[in-house]
Amino acid sequence: MDLTSPQLPLKDNGFNMTTLDPFGSSKDEMEGLKEELKKWKERVEKAEKTKADLLLCKLSADEEHVKAEEELIKLKDLQEKQHKDIIRSRDTHERELCVLNQGNIELKREIEKLKEDLAECSSVLSRDGQIKKKVVEMKMKFTHMEDVKDDYPDTNTRCVFGVTTKIPFTLSQNQALLTFEDEEVAQRLMKMGKHTVNLDNKVADMTVKPFTLEMGIGFELHVTISGEKINISEIPELLIPEDWMRDKLELNFYKSEQGGGGEVENVNYDKRSRTAVITFLRPGAANGFVRVTKYPFFVNGRCYLLSVSPNTDVHLEKFQLYRGISKKTILLQGIKETEEDEESIQDMIEIHFQKPSNSGGEIENIKYVSKGITCVCFEEDT
Repeated sequence: MDLTSPQLPLKDNGFNMTTLDPFGSSKDEMEGLKEELKKWKERVEKAEKTKADLLLCKLSADEEHVKAEEELIKLKDLQEKQHKDIIRSRDTHERELCVLNQGNIELKREIEKLKEDLAECSSVLSRDGQIKKKVVEMKMKFTHMEDVKDDYPDTNTRCVFGVTTKIPFTLSQNQALLTFEDEEVAQRLMKMGKHTVNLDNKVADMTVKPFTLEMGIGFELHVTISGEKINISEIPELLIPEDWMRDKLELNFYKSEQGGGGEVENVNYDKRSRTAVITFLRPGAANGFVRVTKYPFFVNGRCYLLSVSPNTDVHLEKFQLYRGISKKTILLQGIKETEEDEESIQDMIEIHFQKPSNSGGEIENIKYVSKGITCVCFEEDT
């Protein structure tokens, strides 16, 4: 401080400051100046502290600002994610709605198909349940008594068929077979041996030769149609256990209105062949299905058509070999070829052997072969 400069008044925060002359300063004035300097130091410290507090507040505010910006970024990311999730969920719902609509369309088609199947089933059952042809009356007579089981008569249908096989015979070129109505005519011609026949104004010498037939087979075919069992085929392949399928088949045929049915005793189901044998507890329950070939099977909301057929037991009895003998038939050999066709030659032979003057008689059947060979069959003469 320049002590030679004039004194100037100072005002700062309500204080008046004056420059004193050092030579004329008193002790009190010095003390006052010290006090004033002390106050200024305190104010400076306070200002520095305030400044430090402000800096700390600024740093804290900056941190809060950074945190706020981070939170804002997170909120924006979350908002974008939620927006994407909403769009994705809406797209998923739209796809699911489209699938549901397509499923509804398929269900409607299946319902229409089921209606058609049901109508077809009703038509089949109605058609099979009607006897359109007139039943032939048959005279019956009492023959014997049958044992009853549980107060029920035997409801099985039994049939016996006599079967004999056809015996083939090879007819060679320029040979003929003639079968007469009368056995004596054939035996008489065979004893004569040779015959002279006029064929188209040409004389032909023919010989009657004996012939033998191959072995034949005869047997009785015994067929029993069960009155308690029916055969089921074309069972649908479903992804369910076999026990469940048996239960569903049992329920389907239990007290059935379409076919009769009744309480089921057993269901023998073969998944591999898709077949089953239904055994009813009451004899005669299977007879209601005699006229039914297709039967509706309702499972899992769908209708399937099962093939129904009688359960039969077939076995052979009295199986035997036999040698066929045809005493009414003769074999002609040595027929010469002519310009006439085969049918004309056959007519000429037939006319010749029909005449009693030629020791002939009425002919049941004739076959002449002019070229090659042919096979004819002999059946049992009943």
